[in-house]
Amino acid sequence: MSKSLRLSEKWFNRGLWLIALVFAFFLIGLGNVIVGDLPQVDGEIVREDFIDKPAVTPLRAERDATNAREATARAAFEQAELKSQATAEAYRSGRETFDNWVATRTATAASGQDAELVARTGRLDGLKADEDTARRAVEAQRQIMLDAQQARDRAEAAIAPIEARGQTAYEAALRQSELRVFLYRLALTLPLLVIAGWLFVRQRQSQWWPFVWGFILFAIFAFFVELVPYLPSYGGYVRFITGIIVTGLVGRYAIVALNRYLAEQRLAEAQPDQVRRDVLSYDAALTRLDKGVCPGCERPVPLKDTAVDFCPHCGIGLHDHCQTCNARKNAFAPFCHACGSAAKTGRS
Repeated sequence: MSKSLRLSEKWFNRGLWLIALVFAFFLIGLGNVIVGDLPQVDGEIVREDFIDKPAVTPLRAERDATNAREATARAAFEQAELKSQATAEAYRSGRETFDNWVATRTATAASGQDAELVARTGRLDGLKADEDTARRAVEAQRQIMLDAQQARDRAEAAIAPIEARGQTAYEAALRQSELRVFLYRLALTLPLLVIAGWLFVRQRQSQWWPFVWGFILFAIFAFFVELVPYLPSYGGYVRFITGIIVTGLVGRYAIVALNRYLAEQRLAEAQPDQVRRDVLSYDAALTRLDKGVCPGCERPVPLKDTAVDFCPHCGIGLHDHCQTCNARKNAFAPFCHACGSAAKTGRS
């Protein structure tokens, strides 16, 4: 901020910048709401809408039914397996007991135990029959479970190509929807950028500059936050090409502005001293002097050297002497700092 500004003017400028930021904040908030609602214009896209329902519904029902059969068969299989293990253990235990008893009978040669031998053999045969029955039950449940698994695999194999076709159609529709939403964003953002560019070139120094800069900040935010992240990629081509175009436009504007500025400076430096001085505003001159550059050509000048009264680059007067007290003073100051007299309007 220029040191020539009055204290109240400085605070007014700060307040106006605050107004610009608040204005930009509310514009950005409104833009966020509008942009956030744009996808609703295109409707919600669901993957299931692109799957052939008449073809896939019975297959899915069959798959679900086979899953239920497999779950039931697995539970029955586990129970049958436990029962088979229990009967096998009972048969092994009974067999050991029988073998021990037979060995004892052989050692004692007690013929009176023939009836008990028959009874024990019958019980052992019963345990063996139970073991065989339990094993067959296990195998039957295993077969049911295997049949259910195979039926489920067949159903899933038939469902897979249908869902794959639906997924392909869904992804294509999703890309088209994203492109449409991006075009909506572009249609909303591009005019804002054009308006902001016009305001920056034409109105940024007008009396309404707080609203101008607030709108410019809003347009910049809308472009870089609401538009750029949603650029369709297409392998990176769109984003890189867009970056090249934007950079080219901004670069062209900067080059043209620089050449125009240099041409204006060359034309201004060819004008007489007083004409150039009349064009310069007091605030602009003090701002440039405060930065150590010539107010006329903006090149560095050793202002602390009291022997330097003119710019060595363009020749504009930097210091002169008061007509009343002859004090050396700033040539752009309207009053003498030593005696307060009004400065002369021309050079002697």
